[in-house]
Amino acid sequence: MRIEFLYRYPVKGLSAEAIEAAEVEEGGAIPWDRAFALAQGDAGFDPAAPGWLPKANFMCQARNARIAALSSVFDPRSGQLMIRAPDGTGVAANALTEPGRAEIGAFLTSWLGEEARGEPRFHYVPGHMFSDQRPKVVSLINIASLRDYEAKVGARRHRRRFRANVWFSGAPAWAERDWVGQTLQLGGATVRVVKGIVRCPATQVNPETAQRDADPVAELRELYGHTELGVHAEVIEAGRFAMGDAMELLGD
Repeated sequence: MRIEFLYRYPVKGLSAEAIEAAEVEEGGAIPWDRAFALAQGDAGFDPAAPGWLPKANFMCQARNARIAALSSVFDPRSGQLMIRAPDGTGVAANALTEPGRAEIGAFLTSWLGEEARGEPRFHYVPGHMFSDQRPKVVSLINIASLRDYEAKVGARRHRRRFRANVWFSGAPAWAERDWVGQTLQLGGATVRVVKGIVRCPATQVNPETAQRDADPVAELRELYGHTELGVHAEVIEAGRFAMGDAMELLGD
């Protein structure tokens, strides 16, 4: 098996950034993945005591399809986050500073319009990940599974709908569903598959149009009797992995 694509998503809900490699720590995730998030005003998120909250408390594509129209780029060296909208508006500010986050939050709140609740705030808490999962994980999807699904549904389903970190080739379609509890050599890191990824309404959103034009949850249920595509894995041995690196199933 081989790693074909790698992505991180610095801002929860916003666009993917293709990366060539990632260095992960034991118990960690891809650096800067879901490092930032806009918390809705009624979320009750406390950056002084950051706890996990469900995605509905944050700006997310499951509830806010129009944010898929925004493009974002983050530079970890400078902290600069640039967000651009199709109408030419946007923001560029240092997401690692309070004034910069206030500026970014104001733009995103304006973009959400009536979907903004209360007074949203844009957050960064060092070491905290705004993931849909309580533990920090890396998400992986088998390209053969996506291709099988597309063939059966008779339409393309852009891989960016599914917001995975790692896309890999070389395994039979849906083989990864049998990997729960097993370990994988992922380049120079070792991970343990902990669960399948149950899909949500975010996958309805076409990343190219920001429109809800399909229902992968319903399609997967009808075609396969489940709503999973991909797996979550926890890092059990730190290391580096990159595009083109080999993957190997190590077993229990």
